[in-house]
Amino acid sequence: QVQLVESGGGSVQPGGSLRLSCLASGITFSSYAMSWYRQAPGKERELVAVISSVGGVTNYADSVKGRFTISRDNAKNTVYLQMNSLKPEDTAVYYCNARWRVAYWGKGTLVTVSS
Repeated sequence: QVQLVESGGGSVQPGGSLRLSCLASGITFSSYAMSWYRQAPGKERELVAVISSVGGVTNYADSVKGRFTISRDNAKNTVYLQMNSLKPEDTAVYYCNARWRVAYWGKGTLVTVSS
């Protein structure tokens, strides 16, 4: 059974930082490209960041470039999203995605940025 479990969400003030984690099980983690998506209230789900299966290639949405960093530890079956300089518009449910031939999703973790 494939499971992607996100953690690390919470409430933070503007300018603050959070680190999200996504622990994968039931897949050969090192074969999968991993991504973080987010969905804000009333908006469509959007891609935030993606990292290749071996971690050599990353890409980011323009809105988070220079503030967010995606990384992975294949030995721990975990992908991370370090989020710095958070803004209120970063408020959303953040989802982990694993993709290789098929795609799997986590259930999401809520990030709220508010003063």
